[in-house]
Amino acid sequence: MGSESIIVSTSYFPPVGYIRELHSAKDVFIEMYETYPKQTCRNHFCIYGPNGKQTLSIPVSKPNGNHTLTRDIRIRYDLPWQQNHRRSVEAAYNNSPFFFHYRDIFSPFFSARYDFLTDLNSDILKAILGLLQICMEPQMTKSYVKSPAGLTDHRSDLASKHNEPGFPPYSQTFSERHGFISNLSILDLIFNLGPEAEAYLGA
Repeated sequence: MGSESIIVSTSYFPPVGYIRELHSAKDVFIEMYETYPKQTCRNHFCIYGPNGKQTLSIPVSKPNGNHTLTRDIRIRYDLPWQQNHRRSVEAAYNNSPFFFHYRDIFSPFFSARYDFLTDLNSDILKAILGLLQICMEPQMTKSYVKSPAGLTDHRSDLASKHNEPGFPPYSQTFSERHGFISNLSILDLIFNLGPEAEAYLGA
């Protein structure tokens, strides 16, 4: 366990860099009271599909318009996004070394119905941390603080779709076609490295 306490956004199947920060943190706080920003990993994740990097997003609704807090963001089900996400993940990782070892851990999230985005993301994160044997229990914020004392603020950088830090390459299913793609969803690391994923995060 690290010595740094951090604050992060909620995230849907978080990117590798996000989980790496949690892996090395002492304490983790997840922001619930920010005004919800669009086009971030809060409601989307990136996988390595047959045609390269592919982004999958959850359609959401904002009960209070642009002033809606992250904790109040609701998931929409008027479009078949769950079926699309499941099929896309299967197409991307069906031939990866560890897909059949771990698919049953994640498949329920593509069928269960959650009202709120943060509830879905929280359960996904618990499943990921358990699988990776990362012993930590993130805490939810109780109010919004612009500059929280004693916490390293990763609410923006880790959630940005433009955040693509360079990590050591590992074998990916379609790397012969498109090369190594860094900082995809943690699913990419898990399905490709399996039990070695936790060691990769700590390297």
